[in-house]
Order: sequence, then structure tokens, then C-alpha cells
Amino acid sequence: MSNTARKYSATESHDFLSSQKKSLPDNDKSNSTKLLILAGTFLLLVSAVVVTFLFYPYFEAIHLERMNNAWGKALRIGGIALLATHIGFLVYLIVLYFKYKVVKSVSDEELPNCTIIVPAYNEGKLVWKTLISLAESNYPEEKIQLISIDDGSKDDTWEWMKKAKEQLGDRLAIYQQPENKGKRHALYRGFHLATGDVFITVDSDSIVRKDTLRNMASPFVNNDECGAVAGNVRVLNNKKALIPKMLNVSFAFSFEFVRSAQSVLGSVLCTPGALAAYRKDAVLNCLPEWINQTFNGQPSDIGEDRAMTNMILKQGYKVLFQRNAFVYTNIPERYKNLYKMFIRWERSNVRENIAMSRFAFGDFRKGPKTGTRILLLNQWSKILLSYPMLLLMLFFIVTYPLLFITSALVSILVFSSFQALFYAKKHTVIESFWAYPYSLFYTFTLFWITPYAIATASRSGWLTRELPKTKATLVTPKV
Repeated sequence: MSNTARKYSATESHDFLSSQKKSLPDNDKSNSTKLLILAGTFLLLVSAVVVTFLFYPYFEAIHLERMNNAWGKALRIGGIALLATHIGFLVYLIVLYFKYKVVKSVSDEELPNCTIIVPAYNEGKLVWKTLISLAESNYPEEKIQLISIDDGSKDDTWEWMKKAKEQLGDRLAIYQQPENKGKRHALYRGFHLATGDVFITVDSDSIVRKDTLRNMASPFVNNDECGAVAGNVRVLNNKKALIPKMLNVSFAFSFEFVRSAQSVLGSVLCTPGALAAYRKDAVLNCLPEWINQTFNGQPSDIGEDRAMTNMILKQGYKVLFQRNAFVYTNIPERYKNLYKMFIRWERSNVRENIAMSRFAFGDFRKGPKTGTRILLLNQWSKILLSYPMLLLMLFFIVTYPLLFITSALVSILVFSSFQALFYAKKHTVIESFWAYPYSLFYTFTLFWITPYAIATASRSGWLTRELPKTKATLVTPKV
């Protein structure tokens, strides 16, 4: 380290994860309001059960009426088959989940040289917090190369990156893209600058635990088949607003249950942008294809994480999940930003399911491949059924509104209970109840996301991270 560089010492360190959580008081909604929302949700769901019981003769008459025609019989058979398929898939995931085991951290001597790449765009102070939290990791300092790339931000992101550079000195290298070219291009530059045997990518609005990096790198040491590792993403701002509080339960289920099951098959379908690790050779093998990827003749500027995962699976590598590698990331707090994020994710799912289908049903790797194909087919079922289910929902709303509302609410009560019970067992009972309001919220306000994403799958654009015009000026950071 140069004499002019200011070394970031342990005595100056802070627990930024703890400080960030403390700085996010639960003040957007009072506790009484939150309790009212939970109470109202349960009152609504319980009322649906009561109404179903009281109006059972009416619902039975509707059922008998529908059974008198071929359309009704087909609908009933299809519904039973669909329900049986979903239950069967859930049971399959449960069996896999109980087989899952984390890869324990290896010794300092065994840990590989790692390059940590942090792309940033319009992130402000958060990128500084991210870089400091990474520097505080209990990973051998001499084995870490930390790189951050400003992708042409319009705010004070570059100033905060320079502040981190002042604190960390030679431990951090920062670069600035001449213009905003997208996250994929920022990562591409980082991959070319990387010297480590393992590349770890971290979003610039995320905070890692001290042991996260070593837990992410450890699976590569003794498993030559491991090409990538997905981290465990949790919500950082879950104390700040209702949407993050609700999604915190959903994230825990998606990662700690679903990805644990996928990991047993060596086929985690997406290494999340917030925290992912890749074997150097696996990345370099597909880097030209990845950076030049197109969809319908247009350059792909979304879904870089799912695309990289697909290309690594295609090479025959396994993609694993490390439940003990935590990253805490900010998610949208407003409905508009949330649905934009979901649209981007769903467009990526449509594109990458097509890409994965081109190799998943062939001899893409040694050993069993059936489980991987089942995961892909389940993804396709959600996409292919989105329009029929939307039309069916509209039909029942018009013809049998009471039946639709009660059946939807009872279904939410039943299926959300599984997520709530899972969260209660792994984390806290009180927070687990937010699984129910979130299911209501998604069912009645976000049901249109997948059909819309399918219809607009060719569209590009990140959709989020843009600044209001009043916030586009640079501000010198003060720590």
C-alpha cells in the first residue's frame, strides 16, 4: 500500500449491517397501523372461510350446473390436474429441501484468490456502505481484489466511491465508465480486470456479513463441478416501509426453501445479482456470448444474472446455493418501483427459459438431469398458464363474483400458511404473519405482471434506478 493511501484499519471499522438496520427506524407506519393491517387481513381471510361454509349450498349448485356441460367438466378435470401438479411439485421441493446441506467454510490457507466486483449506477452513499462492508469481511486481505465500477451515474455515486478509495487505499480499485452502458457492461469490464480464481459480484445497494465472502468461495475449493454459487438475499430496508416488510418473508422462502431444493440438484436457476460467485474459467468460457447476447435481434441489457447462470449450467457445471452466505439489499418501497422490478425479472425469465430449453433437454452434463428439467418445466407452466388463468379469473369475476372472492381468499389462507410456517420456524413468528398480506397484495395488484412481461419480453431497459430531475446534481459526500 502506498504511503499516501489511508489504510482502513480494524480500529476504524464499523458494523455497517447493524448501523444500517439501526438507521432504518420503523417509522413509515406506526405499530398500530401494522397491527391493524395484519388484523384486517386475518379478519378478511377468516370471513372468507365463514362465507364459504354459509354459502356452501349455493356454491354446490354452481358446481352441479357447470358439471352438466362439457366445458364445466373439462374445467374441473383441468383444475384438479393443475392442483395435483402443484402439490406434487411442492412435495418434491420439500424432499429436496431436507437433503440440502451448506458447504462449510474452509481454512484461510485453502480459500482461493477472489475478485469482488461491485457495479454501481445512481446509488449515492449506499455504494460506500457496500464497499466498506466488503472490506470488513473476515477473508484474508492478501487474497482479495476489490473492484468497483461506476456505470456513468448521474448523481454523487462517483464521489462516494472516491471516499471509499480514500479510506481503503490500495485495497480498492475504482473505475468510471465514460457513459451509462448498463450493468452487464460494467460487470464485463470488471471480469476483464479480475485476477482472482473466483469472481464474486455484489450489488451496490447491498451489505454483506463478515463471513459471507468466505462462505461463497468455499464450495469451489473441493468441488470441481461447482461453476457458480448463489448467495442468500434478505431485505435490508424491511423496517422502513410495508412493501419491504412483506417481501422479506417472500425472499426468505424463495431463497432458503426454493434455492436450497434447487441446489441439491446442482441446478439453482438464477444466481442473484445482489450476491453471486463464479468460477473464473466458467465465466471466461462464455464471456463473449454473454456480452453479445441478443433477444429478437436486440442487445440484452437485462437478466445478466440469469443469463450467466444458464451459460454456466450449459457448460456442464453445477450451480449451488449457500444458505449461510447472507447479503442484505434494498428493495423498492413504492408500488410503481416494485412492479417495474418485477416486470424486469419476468421478462428475463421468459427470455432465459427459452435459452435454457435449448440445452436442458439434451446431454448438457454428466449425471442425472431429470430434476433440472422438472425445475424448467415448472417455470414454463407458470408462464404458459398465465393467460388462461387471467381469462379464467376475469370470467369468474363477472359471472360468479362471490365464488371468486371467497375461493381466492381461502386459497391465499391455505398456501400462504406454508410460507408463514416456514418463516416462523427459521426466523420469527411475528414477522411470518406478513406472508398473508403479501399474498393478498400480489394476488389483487400484481397479477398482471407475468402476462404483461410475456407480451413485452422484447423490450429493454432497467426501468428502475433513474433519478428525478431535482436529484441529478452531484453532492460532495460527508461521512
